[in-house]
Amino acid sequence: MSAQPKNLFSYPVKRSPNGKTAVKPAPFLPMSRAEMDVLGWDSCDVILVTGDAYIDHPSFGMALIGRLLESQGFRVGIISQPDWLSAEPFRVLGKPNLYFGITAGNMDSMVNRYTADRKIRSDDAYTPHGVANKRPDRALTVYSQRVREAYPGVNVVIGSIEASLRRIAHYDYWSDKVRRSVLPDSKADILIFGNAERALVDLTHRVAAGEPISSIRDLRGTAFMVPSGWKPTPEWTEANSTRVDTPGKVEAHPDPYEMKMKNTEGCKTDDASPVAPVEPAVKVIKIMSREERREAEKEVRNKTVVRLPSYEVIKDDPVLYAHASRVFHLESNPGNARALVQAHGERDVWLNPPPLPLAMDEMDGVYDMNYARAPHPSYGKANIPAWEMIRFSVNIMRGCFGGCTFCSITEHEGRIIQSRSEPSILREIELIRDKTKGFTGTISDLGGPTANMYRLACKDKRIEESCRRLSCVYPSICSNLGTDHSKLIQLYRKARAIPGIKKILVSSGLRYDLAVRSPEYVKELVTHHIGGLLKIAPEHSEEGPLSKMMKPGMGAYDKFKELFEKYSKEAGKEQYLIPYFIAAHPGTTDEDMLNLALWLKKNNFRLDQVQTFMPTPMALATTMYHTRKNPLRKVTQDSEAVETVRTGKIRKLHKAFLRYHDPDNWEILREGLQRMGRSDLIGSGEHHLVPRHDAGNRSQAIAERRRETPGPNQLAKKFGQNKPRPGGAVQRTPVAHSTTGRVIVAAKPARKGMAVAAKGGRK
Repeated sequence: MSAQPKNLFSYPVKRSPNGKTAVKPAPFLPMSRAEMDVLGWDSCDVILVTGDAYIDHPSFGMALIGRLLESQGFRVGIISQPDWLSAEPFRVLGKPNLYFGITAGNMDSMVNRYTADRKIRSDDAYTPHGVANKRPDRALTVYSQRVREAYPGVNVVIGSIEASLRRIAHYDYWSDKVRRSVLPDSKADILIFGNAERALVDLTHRVAAGEPISSIRDLRGTAFMVPSGWKPTPEWTEANSTRVDTPGKVEAHPDPYEMKMKNTEGCKTDDASPVAPVEPAVKVIKIMSREERREAEKEVRNKTVVRLPSYEVIKDDPVLYAHASRVFHLESNPGNARALVQAHGERDVWLNPPPLPLAMDEMDGVYDMNYARAPHPSYGKANIPAWEMIRFSVNIMRGCFGGCTFCSITEHEGRIIQSRSEPSILREIELIRDKTKGFTGTISDLGGPTANMYRLACKDKRIEESCRRLSCVYPSICSNLGTDHSKLIQLYRKARAIPGIKKILVSSGLRYDLAVRSPEYVKELVTHHIGGLLKIAPEHSEEGPLSKMMKPGMGAYDKFKELFEKYSKEAGKEQYLIPYFIAAHPGTTDEDMLNLALWLKKNNFRLDQVQTFMPTPMALATTMYHTRKNPLRKVTQDSEAVETVRTGKIRKLHKAFLRYHDPDNWEILREGLQRMGRSDLIGSGEHHLVPRHDAGNRSQAIAERRRETPGPNQLAKKFGQNKPRPGGAVQRTPVAHSTTGRVIVAAKPARKGMAVAAKGGRK
């Protein structure tokens, strides 16, 4: 696995068998035989199967992957949301020459279909008209099995966020058990995780050249099944994970430069005669420079695989599950990550190190391709909610170095920021202006997983490659992290200066602890790029849950709020912060939620819509939920126990604390407060949290709420923004394909409604 990757666009473009020019860009990638006939195709090289509607736009994974392979000279077809009850819909385009590429879509299929309370959602933002139930549970596995049924022996490649987050044994919230890697269940030939462009382009060219897919085992960002004990070459060594991350005291490594004679005074032979003194052995010590030593260590790491405890062991052992999760996340930096292997029965799941990030020119190439920037014509005038939310937005980067434990961006996209160039972003804005129907002059979002991480990076590439921190900003912002927002400020100014552009909004989630490092950025943002509302995510007010989330304390929020209000006032604008909070996160006690409710009341926040923690596959917070252990530290039987809310009744109580003002929650809150010995908070006084009785209070509370705090729809209408997105994910998993890094619309996926905003609290 080369440390210097081949440029994504340096491969010779594949030619047709008769040597003619490579395939020309299609208006849309074909979804039917009739479309193939129009293009003059007798077959497809690659057929992509997706659980989403096909929208030819770089925010949607199948479009991005399809156009990328098309640019390499391959004929690509798409099967969108097939009926999975038989194999026939998977034969619609015939058998591909190279492979089927299968994805559940921009979201994990279980997250897409179920709420945090395990209830079936009533809609699906990635389906025409938002219709629900257009994809099966565990879609990746079901689609793969149907493809095998349609064409036995065909090559199958799986990818996307569902593949990324289920690539090893993982806790599954919906079945409440540890499930196997998706590889043995789907029987795929290879799994591509994370940002898939490099691996997919290389894989496709090699398969096209006649190389068996079963022999391609050297690509970063891939996983596959191998016989037990398999290694790429005899030079490879295996390290047991329990030695890599040894619980408890770690013995010091011997110093190779220390030349000491052992004490032989007590050494005697059987006849009690003294042993002759032993002369110290002569050792040749090679003096190496720091660079040479680093390269030698890297070479050893590059040929070392870390063996995680097997699926059969961790499914029944919470401690070893937490240990495996910890080691997995410590091996997430592509600069120093080692390969991982985990036994599943008599075979192993082998994971190569994560993919190397794309360079800026490669990111530009990916986003500058010939997208139609519209849904496939077969959908007619159908409304597709996800498309409606992103069609006037621009993705400027991918990745996140925040490391929040409830979020899956790091496992999926990595924590190294990959940014597009300024000219590429400005070109896309001009394309939206000129080609996207319905454009009125407002770019709805200029952002990504986190709005203000554009072009932020470690100050030293060598430090970045050797770092094993899980977050660059927790418990404090790393001194090696560059926090200069000047390039982003410059981008904002150039973007809004484009002729025909009336407004550039920033709707993606903001990392406010970074933003306060650059007051100039906050001023620029607040003055020019907020449509009256700004989303931020304190998540909680108490140190207990915040430490398990790896989120900053409320001090950073208070400082940002101060700057926000100052610059809003200077600009003469009425603007609101929209805060997000999580209920029932691991590490949260009843008292923590009560304190948060009191903080909300004190600051006059009345949240219209709240989020209950949803354990998504492989996230560190999910590990805490399942094991009640803290994988942020060494894990042992006696290590820190994490307070975990699992019962439905307590989860409802925690959620109710966030909506203390809602009459529907008063009964459960009164019961909870009495149990906690806090009956002093029940009454009709200013300091009380809930009234003693519903009678005479319910209608008054509702009227009061309407008067004091505008709801999200009212605010959206007032400031001319789109209404809150219907449905969507309720967890902090990026709703994006493994290649895009795109979150719709922001780093915080949609909920039913939004948190109601308050303007910094009542004075």
